[in-house]
Amino acid sequence: MRSVRLRLLILALAPLILLMPLLLLLGMTRWTADYDKVLIANVESDLRIAEQYLARLMADTGEELHGMAGSVAFAEMLEQGAEAQAGYFRRNRDALGLDFLYYLPRAEAGELAEAWPVIQAGLRRPDTQIDIFPGEVLAGLGPDLAAQARIDLIETEAAVPTDRRIEDRGMVVHSASPVTRAGHEGVLVGGILLNRNLDFIDSINALVYLNAVTGGERQGTATLFLDDVRVSTNVRLFEDVRALGTRVSAAVRARVLGEGQTWLDRAFVVNDWYISGYLPLSDSFGERVGMLYVGFLEAPFTAAKREAFLWMMAAFFAVLLLSAPVFLWMAGGIFAPLERMTQTMGRVGRGDLSARIGAMRRGDEIAAVAGHLDDLLDQVQDRDARLRAWADELNARVEERTGELREANAKLEQTFRQLVMSEKLASIGEITAGVAHEINNPVAVIQGNLDLLREVLGEEAVPVQMELDLIDAQVTRIQAIVGKLLKFAGPGEEGYGGSVDLAPVVGDCLVLVEHVLSKAGVRVVTDLGDVPEVRIAPGEMQQVVVNLLVNAVQAMGQGGVLRLVLIRAVREGRAGVCLTVRDSGPGVPEAMLGQVFNPFFTTKQGEGTGLGLSISQTLIQRAGGIISVRNPEGGGAEFAIWLPVGEEEMAAE
Repeated sequence: MRSVRLRLLILALAPLILLMPLLLLLGMTRWTADYDKVLIANVESDLRIAEQYLARLMADTGEELHGMAGSVAFAEMLEQGAEAQAGYFRRNRDALGLDFLYYLPRAEAGELAEAWPVIQAGLRRPDTQIDIFPGEVLAGLGPDLAAQARIDLIETEAAVPTDRRIEDRGMVVHSASPVTRAGHEGVLVGGILLNRNLDFIDSINALVYLNAVTGGERQGTATLFLDDVRVSTNVRLFEDVRALGTRVSAAVRARVLGEGQTWLDRAFVVNDWYISGYLPLSDSFGERVGMLYVGFLEAPFTAAKREAFLWMMAAFFAVLLLSAPVFLWMAGGIFAPLERMTQTMGRVGRGDLSARIGAMRRGDEIAAVAGHLDDLLDQVQDRDARLRAWADELNARVEERTGELREANAKLEQTFRQLVMSEKLASIGEITAGVAHEINNPVAVIQGNLDLLREVLGEEAVPVQMELDLIDAQVTRIQAIVGKLLKFAGPGEEGYGGSVDLAPVVGDCLVLVEHVLSKAGVRVVTDLGDVPEVRIAPGEMQQVVVNLLVNAVQAMGQGGVLRLVLIRAVREGRAGVCLTVRDSGPGVPEAMLGQVFNPFFTTKQGEGTGLGLSISQTLIQRAGGIISVRNPEGGGAEFAIWLPVGEEEMAAE
């Protein structure tokens, strides 16, 4: 009863419980992503405003300096004495808001022009750039400038580790304008030190954060970096202490200063997370020397997103609590019929096939299902009786099929022996091309004519005796090859009970596949040690070895080295002999190492039967041995055949 009620409740509330949270989650995720994009777009716009303000400051400085260089007052000043000139520069420096201002005649500007591209360009046209002045240069321009530029570095979380303790360089808006008057040619140079220039950074902050959404009191921030050090900022380290000397995080430094890219993302600034924009700044040499930053606190917007999420979840649970009782009330009329159906099915499950639900007063779909269920129970009871009768008949048929399977197994065994012979003949086919021309009839003709030559020539055959002997040797070799081939093609030794020396068997196999080896350009290296005889039929062993040799040549393709090693080997306390056949080919794929001995497994589609290695394994196992494969270090594949020594040899050992 409880299970039915629970399932119906879940069925009724599933769309509300599962789909609504999923839709809420998808909607919230999409809204959050769009919200974050708006914040990034906002900080990008703020960064462009700050960049334009800095560009305007540089342009205004250059224009004011150029206007001063072309003024009548400046021309009159050049005709006055040094004291009057100093007073003129001091008054105009303060009026223009510059930190230094001086005039260089062309004759004196050479060395500085080589050091500063701005001055070199200023000899021809007005130019304004950002430059980094070393501490000693600032000290030469004025002791107050060196003190203003000097900033103690503060250890900052997530920054790149450094051994530096102070920053004494200055970031300067460096401007130069040409002076081209009769008798006075040179360059007018001025600049603004941006280190600790709070008016400059506060002006950017006030200009960028005019609204209270991303600005507000101390929520919007602006900073000027020299390298990765804050040299002018309104970011607070404490309540009334600006974070001068703190450094930017390593991730931002790598992106902005290292790669020259603009950063538009969230970033950790001193002690909190900000939606941040970092713009790389370059000096007159084209080197990236600092960054311009604007950003606003992420926390208010994170709180707003969290509040919106909590509000939606609260609304969802309120709807769920109001909906559950309504669904339970509407489902109450369904529970009683279902309970009767459940009780009936319980009786049937306990073996009472005569149990029925009976007629119901309601004529809805559930009543129709109950009627169909009673009909099905009638059919089940009828079929149960028929199944019992069929079970007896099935048992009789199983006995009959079992006898047929025994006969089929016997036929399979016979077929297997035929497959062994078929594979053996297939191996002979691999080497037939090498001995097709070496058959007995041509050999007999050659041998007969050779003997005739000796008789006809008599003593005159002495000068070519060596050549005649060589022909004799080759004829003998042909007869040996044909003899070994016929021996290999002969029927297997059923019930073979003797022992065999493996070294001669391996030698015979090499003779049989010599043409295959020479045609492929394979070099054979053998190490056939002195080993005891093993108990296996010579023909079966010859079949296994020839199969491995041919497979190795095919795996190597053209060229390669084939190594055959025959040694004594003890396995599980039993004396034996191990023959290894190793090629220099690509080896067996690791995923296929466990399948190479499976029947019909082949990597040469359309070229082989896939039975060679399977039959080889059967022949070796029938002799009490083991055949295995591995990919050794150095490449290639290595097949190892281990066979136990014969009983007589083991007794002798």
